[in-house]
Formats: sequence, C-alpha cells, structure tokens
Amino acid sequence: IRDFCLSRGLGDVYKRQIYMETTISEFDSIIKKCEDIFAKKMKDYGSAWRILRLSSLTDQIFIKAQRIRGLQKNSVQKVDEGEFEEFIGIINYSVMALIQIEKGISEVPDMNANECMDLYDTMIKKTRDLMMNKNHDYGEAWREMRVSSLTDLILQKLLRVKQIEDNEGNTLVSEGIDANYTDIINYAIFALIHLKI
Repeated sequence: IRDFCLSRGLGDVYKRQIYMETTISEFDSIIKKCEDIFAKKMKDYGSAWRILRLSSLTDQIFIKAQRIRGLQKNSVQKVDEGEFEEFIGIINYSVMALIQIEKGISEVPDMNANECMDLYDTMIKKTRDLMMNKNHDYGEAWREMRVSSLTDLILQKLLRVKQIEDNEGNTLVSEGIDANYTDIINYAIFALIHLKI
C-alpha cells in the first residue's frame, strides 16, 4: 500500500491508513484491559450493577470524570488511584449504561458472567465501529487534543445526558443518551492512548 500511495502522490492517504491501523490496535489493547477488569469484577460481584438506573450510572461516571479533572488541576493526590483507573472506570460504567439501555433495568442481578461479557463485546463493537467511522471523517483530529480537553468533553457529554434524563429521554434535535455514552467511551479511550497505558 505504501509504495502504491507514494508513487501516486498519495502520501497523506498512506499516513491516514497507518494512523487508523495504529488507532485500532491501541483501541483494542485498551479495551482488553478494561474488559479484563470488568470480567474480574463480574466474578467478585456478579451482575449487581443490573439494578442501577441510568441516572445512577451517569452520576457515577460524572464523579469519576470530576475526579480526573481535579487530579489534572491539583498537585496533591490523597487517594491512590490515578487518571488511568478512573478512565477505565468511565469506560466500564458507560458500557453498563449501554447494556441497561438495551436490556432495561432489572430489580435483581439477572445475568450470568457469559451473558454480560457477550453484551460487553457487542457494545464495544458498536463503539469501535463508530470510532472508525468518525476517525475516517475527522482524520484522527483527537490526536492533537490534550487529555484535559478530552476530560472536559466527557463532562460536557455527561451534563447533556443528565439534561436528557431530566427531560425523561426526550430530545428535539439532539442525539440520544446512547450516542453520548458511546462518545464518552471513545473519548476515554483516546485519553488512555495519550496517557500510554
């Protein structure tokens, strides 16, 4: 591909292709770590999270994003968990939210580990596909963004989700809650890529 693109003056096309392949590899590596943590917590706690309403998950993600912002602004850290762990938490809670949207909220833990992991993979596949499509259109623009900007975008998306929740899910012209959670996952993955976990 390289020689073909360069021989026809398509160096930028080649660079975009290389960046996209790198992004996909980095995305998959980070998701493997997130999924591993999710699977271990499923063994420890089961699917207790299935009782959480979307507003509870949104608030949990918001707390994590606010903590990251605090860590970015403060020089002193008093809890032994850093940005890495919080971004991973944001990803996994957002996947839970997408599953809740798909399956509905349960009154009791009602899923076994295999069913949860299958749903996790389904939600991540949709998120990965969206990332690839947006990266194609935006040309890897996120690579020029700072982690602090990605954190602010996550917080902005969460404020939008809270407003949509307060409006009982109704929007006039905006995308729905699920699209916001999917963007949050991708922003958190981009931040982790920048942080080089």
